[in-house]
Amino acid sequence: MDPRIVFVTNFPDAADVAREMAPSGFELAIVPARSPEYKEAMKDAEYLVGFVDGLVDEELFRDGPKLKLIQLPSAGYDNADLEATKRAGVPLRNNGGANSPAVSEHAILLMLAVSRQLVRQHKSVSSGNWRGNSTPRVHEVGGKTLGTVGLGTIGKKTARLAKAFGMTVNYYDIARLTADQEDALGVRFRLLRELLRTSDIVSLHTPLNASTHHLIGAEELKLMQPHAILVNTARGPVIDEDALYQALTDGTITAAGLDVFDQEPPQADNPLFTLDNVILTAHLAGPTFESNTARVRNSFDNVQRVARGEEPLWIAPELFE
Repeated sequence: MDPRIVFVTNFPDAADVAREMAPSGFELAIVPARSPEYKEAMKDAEYLVGFVDGLVDEELFRDGPKLKLIQLPSAGYDNADLEATKRAGVPLRNNGGANSPAVSEHAILLMLAVSRQLVRQHKSVSSGNWRGNSTPRVHEVGGKTLGTVGLGTIGKKTARLAKAFGMTVNYYDIARLTADQEDALGVRFRLLRELLRTSDIVSLHTPLNASTHHLIGAEELKLMQPHAILVNTARGPVIDEDALYQALTDGTITAAGLDVFDQEPPQADNPLFTLDNVILTAHLAGPTFESNTARVRNSFDNVQRVARGEEPLWIAPELFE
């Protein structure tokens, strides 16, 4: 019997791509998470591929005793039980930056949309009010200083795009680049508080872990300039949402663009929904058609690596701890 790949996704494009790209010599089972079909398929599964970090727990390893690889098409794995993964001895890998073009583009999109008050302009025109009661004050991003918090694959791509728009880019990351690397990318290191004080736009690109939970809270927001914009395409809990709401209502910062939330989906009474100086998207920065293709490609590459007896790429660093 061919080794089985269980593929779990909520995105039809990804399922279609998986069918097209499935490697020969493997059985592909595309099933809904935690469904009876999933439970049955996992009994003989050797490879689990999909948006399943929330499924990585002790139950998973009981359901899938033959697992050789858990392959996430996402960059983040903050919902995975890494201790259970260590005990099971099953490698867990992320997407190897497959969604980094999509997320970096989305970060720039939010910067532009907020700076140009795009939603307000759309509402005015579509309601027949043309420019509204007054012409909105809008801004260019060229010439502004962007501070990226986190400079991994997505952060670097965002920096390159920002440079193309004529922005000055500074960064904070616990893994500091060498001087030559900074020169090549055209960025400069700043301490976090320094970066917050000096940036016109702050864009978050950190993983979510104990050290980054509420990394941006009331104290950090107060360091930012009153005209500053905060963009988050990383993980919602990197920001203290209550503190952000307060900062947006009292003028501590001018606006925000958010693709992620503390709770997803957010409650209908989330106070951020009442503000007109926030642009919101539904954690959709990553899943473009193109990134879904790249995610599946990277996932199946790792499946084949393990099948050949090789180490898969893109290990979660916490598994070394």
